[in-house]
Amino acid sequence: MSTRTVWDAWAGSVPPLTCTSTQAPSHDSAATAARLARARLADQYMVYEAEGGVWHFAAGSAASVTAHANTITAQAAGRSWTSPTGRQPLTEFAAALRALATAHAPNTADGAGTHFYGWAAFELAHLLHADSEAAGDAPLLHALIPSVEVTLTGEHTLVRAADMALGRKVADLLAEPPAPRPASDCTTPEEAERIITAGTAAYGSVVARTVQDIHAGLLEKAVVSRKVPLPAGPAVDFAETYLAGRRANTPARSYLLDLGGYRAAGFSPETVLEVGENGRVSTQPLAGTRARGADPAENERRRAELLADPKEIHEHAVSVRLAWEEMAAVCRAGSVVAEEFMEARSRGSVQHLASRLAGRLRPDAGPWDAFASLFPAITATGVSKRAALQALARHEQGTRGLYGGAVFRGSTAGSLDAALVLRTLIGAGDDAWLRAGAGVTAQSDPEREIEETCEKLRSVAPHLRFAAGAP
Repeated sequence: MSTRTVWDAWAGSVPPLTCTSTQAPSHDSAATAARLARARLADQYMVYEAEGGVWHFAAGSAASVTAHANTITAQAAGRSWTSPTGRQPLTEFAAALRALATAHAPNTADGAGTHFYGWAAFELAHLLHADSEAAGDAPLLHALIPSVEVTLTGEHTLVRAADMALGRKVADLLAEPPAPRPASDCTTPEEAERIITAGTAAYGSVVARTVQDIHAGLLEKAVVSRKVPLPAGPAVDFAETYLAGRRANTPARSYLLDLGGYRAAGFSPETVLEVGENGRVSTQPLAGTRARGADPAENERRRAELLADPKEIHEHAVSVRLAWEEMAAVCRAGSVVAEEFMEARSRGSVQHLASRLAGRLRPDAGPWDAFASLFPAITATGVSKRAALQALARHEQGTRGLYGGAVFRGSTAGSLDAALVLRTLIGAGDDAWLRAGAGVTAQSDPEREIEETCEKLRSVAPHLRFAAGAP
């Protein structure tokens, strides 16, 4: 059976969301989306906060696509279809979505295409830019095609479902007043600081070794991270952590998910890329960091310091330079522009130097070509990307998995919105952890990079919530 036949057969088995209803708007979209997540309407779900205060909730059990380095498997209607990837999982993933667009075209009256929700693991980067053998055996890409999707805006709540029974169940759930929930255990300031500062000495040594690599001419910059396992004890309540963390953060995107073997509650400071159905593509590199607190005068002092710091300016400039090159590789000649350059942006417990590059995709390039060029975000890897990936493989212990990868929402009509996975609580199996990194350059001081990771962890650690048996 040819690859096209495989994906056509799969796509024909994925039920479209033909049952649509409009409900009253929610007064608290984040809380409503989290309540839908707790309802466990299906085995997998994702909450995704998009631009402009719009929250999306998606859930499903039957239809998904999972890619490893060598194979890609799609599921629908209790069946599985598998095809080799030729170590190009993004190419096969895009082929599956093209088949889905064709199969669902007659049922897409609103012209929005079929939506999908998923994640890309950081190790996909090794297939795209470095040593393919380093990609490992774990899943690199997972996407859900939901059986129910809820969009929450300030004006209305839109419910789309694969059948009327599921649509009514969701509508009834939305109409119910929120049930009181027992208070979850909060992290004390002392506990949060113990979590934040765990393993800092070892991280300082890794930074020093990376600086030596840079002085040796092996690379220009590497974003070196450290993993912070959470202590064994009460289960982390991901939904309550998401709500508490979202109220304290100012993310570019946020998400709550139980999808493809990962659980996560995150407050992404930047997008890897945003692609519109009209072919407009943009990316938002953030690099250069200072703490942000409750004192406006101190925040302004740190902002001025950030904008004048040679190390931070250099780190940001080299990131923007490479992002420009990656955009130019897939955009029409002359279309890439800097819409914003080195502005200070607040992101929870920190403030960053931020830029935005935008362009128009070439006629022969699609959203996944742009994703392949820009992933992983340069601000989570380094310069050059290949050399930085090799340095991270030398100096970081274990794989990153979801951290430094992407959480995304897209449409078969051509849109793709991918958030960079930073400032995120991550769980798999019985384990849960945080992770944070800092951009290491020739001018880096290990103590300052340690403190930068602590500043970033303060966007999540103080907001952890625990409850026995929490989802």
